[in-house]
Amino acid sequence: MVVTTQQFQLMNVQQIQRTSSAFAAILADGFVVAWGHPEYAGDCSAVQGQLRNVEQIQATAGASAAILADQSVVAWGNPEECGDCSAVHDQLRNVQHIQASHQAFAAILADGSVVAWGNPEYGGDCSAVQDQLSNVLEIQATQEAFATILADGSVVAWGNPYNGGDCSAVQNQLSNVLEIQATQGAFAAILADGSVVAWGNPYNGGDCFAVQHQLRNVQQIQATAGAFAAVLADGSVFAWGNPQCGGDCSAGQDELQYL
Repeated sequence: MVVTTQQFQLMNVQQIQRTSSAFAAILADGFVVAWGHPEYAGDCSAVQGQLRNVEQIQATAGASAAILADQSVVAWGNPEECGDCSAVHDQLRNVQHIQASHQAFAAILADGSVVAWGNPEYGGDCSAVQDQLSNVLEIQATQEAFATILADGSVVAWGNPYNGGDCSAVQNQLSNVLEIQATQGAFAAILADGSVVAWGNPYNGGDCFAVQHQLRNVQQIQATAGAFAAVLADGSVFAWGNPQCGGDCSAGQDELQYL
C-alpha cells in the first residue's frame, strides 16, 4: 500500500469537522489538515501559517472557522460562504464558541456579545439585533437563521424570518428558556416549566400547535432535518413537523410508551 503525504499527516487526530465537500482535522499538536474540494474549505494552505494551537473547528456548507488557543479565529474556504472573516477580524477576540448556519457563522465572545459574518440572508448579519445580544449563553442554527438564549432566559433570533430568524410571533412565550433545538428551517425551545415553543417554517416543525397540549414536562428534544421529537418525563414521545422526516410518530406510539 502506498502511503500518501495526506495520510502521513493524519496522525493523532483529535477532532474532524466537515463542510459539504471537504474535511478538516485538528491534530494533537494543534495543527490542521484539510482535504476535499478546495473551493469548499478542502484547501487551508492560504491560512496554514495562522492555524496554530487550534482548539475547535466549525463549518458551514463551504467554509471552516477555527478557534485558536488565544481565542482568535481563522477562517478559510468559499469567501461567499463566510470563508473570509477579515471584515470582522478585529472583533473576533476572546471567542468562546462558534455556531454555523448553511452560509454564515456566529461567534459568542467572553463578554456575552455576538459577532456574525457570512451571507446576510443566512444570518451573517446580526446588526438589526446587535443591541439585544448581550449575556448570550448559547447559539443554535437552522440552515438560514440563528437563535440565542440569553442569561435571563429570553431569546433573540436573526436571519431568514421564514426559517426561524424572526421569533416575534412567539416572543412573549419565550421566557425561562432552558434549551433550543433546530431543524433545517425551525427552532423549538424547552421552557423551565417543561412546555415547548416552536417557530420558523411550519413544514420543518415551526408549528407545534397540533401537539401543544401534549407537550408537558418535556425533558429533551431531538431534531431531524424537518421534524422534532420530544421526550416527556413519563417516557412518552411526541413528534411534529414534516411526516417524511419523522414528524408523525403515531404508527409507533404504543411502542414509544415503553422507552
